[in-house]
Amino acid sequence: MSQSSPKTILIIEDNPASIKFVQTHLQKNDYNTVIAKGGFDGLNKARSVKPDLILLDIMLPDLDGHKLCKMIKSNNDLKSIPVAMFTSRDTDEDADMAKKVGADAFILKNTRIQIVMDIIERLIENSKKRKHSPKKTEDKSKETSE
Repeated sequence: MSQSSPKTILIIEDNPASIKFVQTHLQKNDYNTVIAKGGFDGLNKARSVKPDLILLDIMLPDLDGHKLCKMIKSNNDLKSIPVAMFTSRDTDEDADMAKKVGADAFILKNTRIQIVMDIIERLIENSKKRKHSPKKTEDKSKETSE
């Protein structure tokens, strides 16, 4: 990976096997990982850690992943963090809901790991570009009234 400092991924997932699998591959690719096993814990860790990306399961024991994503994307301090929904639920309804609540990607857990890693890297890279690009401002002083 061609990054100057390791990026941090917050994994919000309650399934130990999924956590271990994803965490192992992320760490092999020089990512730091932080684990939250529930939605409220994930929200607290997102606030304290300010990760470079959040990998979020939909089915959590205490808070639905879609609701959590909406909470993250509604928070001024967190909304710029890319959120990738990472789920075994392969339904159009879940994919549409993920988009509606502001998720940056919808990844099925059975997706090949290299594709998952590519998506994560692309989301982080795009996020960095957005943070460093000049903000466009509208100049309303040019409006004319006759």
